[in-house]
Amino acid sequence: MTSSPTAPIAVPVDAPAHHTTDLTSPGFSSSLSADDFKALFRGHPGGVAVITADAGDGPVALTATSVASVSAEPPLLIFSVSALSSSAAVLAKAETVVVHLLDAHDLDLARLGATSGVDRFDGSQPWSRLVTGEPVYHDVRAWVRCAVIERMDAGGSTVFAAHALQSQLERDVAPGEPGDALVYHNRTWHRLGELSRIS
Repeated sequence: MTSSPTAPIAVPVDAPAHHTTDLTSPGFSSSLSADDFKALFRGHPGGVAVITADAGDGPVALTATSVASVSAEPPLLIFSVSALSSSAAVLAKAETVVVHLLDAHDLDLARLGATSGVDRFDGSQPWSRLVTGEPVYHDVRAWVRCAVIERMDAGGSTVFAAHALQSQLERDVAPGEPGDALVYHNRTWHRLGELSRIS
């Protein structure tokens, strides 16, 4: 269930690192407006994660609601990062990342990663480095260290595919239980609990 945060794991270096397919709606006769598209997804809740990386020039972190599992064998996940993010340049060259999967107890960290113009490693949220160098926040529900295996440009964002290498799970969730899950919905934070269960 938990792997040691001090055990280094080799990162595959022969995996494809960047794919440049342009997905900027070529040749379509009509397209949703940005406002209409945003309205669709404001009502579609997302789990909350904080992604950290360091490509050699110092650590970066950002909050994301785009993290999704893709495959268990091999263990793959995806997430997207806006080109406007202050972390985008580092993530464009980082070989590994740490994805922190948050619950409601981690709300302060989620807010920190979503706040622009602040030092996200000022000590207000305790953190350290793994022996492999990546920055990791302490006491979060779970984190997973991943090797970035592919990047794909998509509009004004980059979609990352990552292979899970190492994890730590602090607060497990029993099957069928809400587990104080942290959800972002309609521009606000929500906690899932017994009262949110409908089936």
